[in-house]
Amino acid sequence: MVDQHNPKLDADPNSNTEKDPEDWVTGDEPMTGAQTSYLKTLTEQAHEPDAFADDLTKAEASKRIDALKGKLKL
Repeated sequence: MVDQHNPKLDADPNSNTEKDPEDWVTGDEPMTGAQTSYLKTLTEQAHEPDAFADDLTKAEASKRIDALKGKLKL
């Protein structure tokens, strides 16, 4: 039997699941439907309608979502 390492079992796995949006390969693509919906909801909750725009990229939307979540303490 070959002993195979399972990174899911590491206490502190070196993961790329949290990449900077600037480093995303698809960051320049239009934001997804899920991002659009979530960003719209957050802008309404934060009373910041100017934070929403239909023409955001995936990376821009992600940054705005993170900023609004921080403001709303989510």
